[in-house]
Amino acid sequence: MPPKTQKHETSASNKRKHNHLFNEKSPYLQQHAYNPVDWYPWGVEAFQKALKENKPIFLSIGYSTCHWCHVMEYESFEDEEVANILNENFVSIKVDREERPDIDNIYMTVCQAMTGSGGWPLNLFLTPERKPFYAGTYFPKTERYGNPGLIAILNHISNLWKTNKVSVLASSEQIVKVLQTTVNATGGETLTEETLRHAYEQLRDNFDLLYGGFGPAPKFPTPHNYTFLLRWWKRSKDPMALEIVEKTLERMGQGGIYDQLGGGFHRYSTDEYWLVPHFEKMLYDQALLAIAYTEAYQATGKTFYANIAKGIFDYVLRDMTSPEGVFYSAEDADSERIEGKFYVWTPDEVLNILGERDSKIFCDYYDVSNEGNYDEKNVLHVDKPLTTFAKLEGINLEQLQELLNKARKKLFAVREKRIRPNKDDKILTSWNGLMIAALAKGAQALNEPKYAQGAVRAADFILNTLRQKDETLFRRYRLGEAAIPGYLDDYAYFVWGLIDLYETTFEVKYLKTALEINKQMINNFWDEKGGGLFFNGKANEQLITQIKEIYDGAIPSGNSVALLNILRLNRMTGDQNLMKMAENIIKIFAETINQYPSGYTQFLCALDFAIGPTKEIIIASEPDQKDTKLILHEIWKRFLPEKVLLLHPEKDKSIEEIVGFIREQKAINGKATAYICKNYTCNAPTNNIDKIIQLIEER
Repeated sequence: MPPKTQKHETSASNKRKHNHLFNEKSPYLQQHAYNPVDWYPWGVEAFQKALKENKPIFLSIGYSTCHWCHVMEYESFEDEEVANILNENFVSIKVDREERPDIDNIYMTVCQAMTGSGGWPLNLFLTPERKPFYAGTYFPKTERYGNPGLIAILNHISNLWKTNKVSVLASSEQIVKVLQTTVNATGGETLTEETLRHAYEQLRDNFDLLYGGFGPAPKFPTPHNYTFLLRWWKRSKDPMALEIVEKTLERMGQGGIYDQLGGGFHRYSTDEYWLVPHFEKMLYDQALLAIAYTEAYQATGKTFYANIAKGIFDYVLRDMTSPEGVFYSAEDADSERIEGKFYVWTPDEVLNILGERDSKIFCDYYDVSNEGNYDEKNVLHVDKPLTTFAKLEGINLEQLQELLNKARKKLFAVREKRIRPNKDDKILTSWNGLMIAALAKGAQALNEPKYAQGAVRAADFILNTLRQKDETLFRRYRLGEAAIPGYLDDYAYFVWGLIDLYETTFEVKYLKTALEINKQMINNFWDEKGGGLFFNGKANEQLITQIKEIYDGAIPSGNSVALLNILRLNRMTGDQNLMKMAENIIKIFAETINQYPSGYTQFLCALDFAIGPTKEIIIASEPDQKDTKLILHEIWKRFLPEKVLLLHPEKDKSIEEIVGFIREQKAINGKATAYICKNYTCNAPTNNIDKIIQLIEER
């Protein structure tokens, strides 16, 4: 059974009549099921009502852990005055952007085009045919600090619809036309190593030398910026690329954006110092940041990065994992209607738990003061390295580490008794795919079998529960129901996870399934006319337009992830049709990416792989042999983003059904033997560990 989702404190379900969201499975929609606003879910019933009653649609898009979505609900959607205006003049529709990213993508594009910005809550007014004509984000109930009030907007839109509907319809048609022109990518340009260099230079020029990250506050993690920079550092040997990564990951790991007691990262930092976060925790951030920290550990060998990655994994496996072994979506920023309340401390609270001596050291190290750094309380953070602090305090380093470890455990135990933030317990195929990839990578680099076990459980659940008989995927699972045909992200992210899981466990079923789902993705999402992959596939609802996503924002685009998947599967199987498809994707998006390469850093990770040189490593041996494990350890502990890895055991030849060329690559003299090829040119097979290390370290 999933955990009980915290009852929305103002729903008053035992007093109020429910609206049309009552039977929805989404935690976000359930939060609004007892609003006086007569909300409908997105669907035919709402559209038909709007047509029949000749009313515009008020579309409100958000998600369950969105702080300002909660604020707008408290201020407006629980307010009888606002509800009466909406119910009388509009058909109101609520959408969970995490369940329906296709709807969110289209209408967010509209909002950004109309207003120059976007965010959530996302609020739009549509014709009954779903065509937008007015858009915005958060609106207070009444005008505040120059922000228009929702009541005034509703009255204005209602009057406009009744008195000048023709101009409204004309405006909506024009918006849709503009929207449709943004879909088509064009070929004609190429992407080269210079594209990678240009992206690096843009990131370098925007780098915050003092505090890490890019640009002013608020600062977002954007982990693929750092995984790209690590690849550029390895290619170019430019030390500044590595310095940017290390400075930022160190600052983030020491900052309040990282949960110093419980592990895991909050959504973003409200300041330039990575100190005070927006406190929600998203599964995709945990996955992508775990990958970034794991790769930084592989690249540098510094245990700090390994420890942060372990903190993320421990948090996810402890607090974000269902009894079935799959991963929940998010935790809220708020508890008891106060953002961050669950996470912050006063010196007196720490003193009461730790006693005078230990609390003084703890408060000094984590900068806990009477003045506070967040509403007179304290977000825990570290402002100096542990070794420096130990010298300043005159404390033995090992004793200090032991003291702080014990103190953290004591405070964590007390914190666990507080009222927790709401947990969004829906299961998303896409975000689970990212977490599977992260755990698989962590299992390799950190030599931790429980991470692989966690990835296997999640992958098997999705394959058994969210994969249909025709091999297509569902997007969401909650309360026993698998629903909503998967989008491009669901396919691309899950294939990513399966490839990494194969390279960790060498269970052939994961590679076989990755190839099958990748094929389904191409069949369902490929644009036969223009190339590239649509976000919506043949099984998805057809909206007012189709979008091809390529921008790598908070999460990487489906096309970017799919490109690297396709390239890796090509190298693993030798299927040249996959190579042609990858070349097509690179070509059609080249012009867009060349305009501002640093906006597409996950795509550039794939481009880095495509440019090469790549390494194909085949280990001919049994997986449980001691010498096999030694070779794998040497491979896994290194930062080798250019490699693919296959295992060819004698006892189980099922890999030969997928990778035909592997048949002749066998163990020599019963010893684990490495066949290492570089850009399709193979070295002589070897079972000498020093020679293997030399070959894998060659660029």
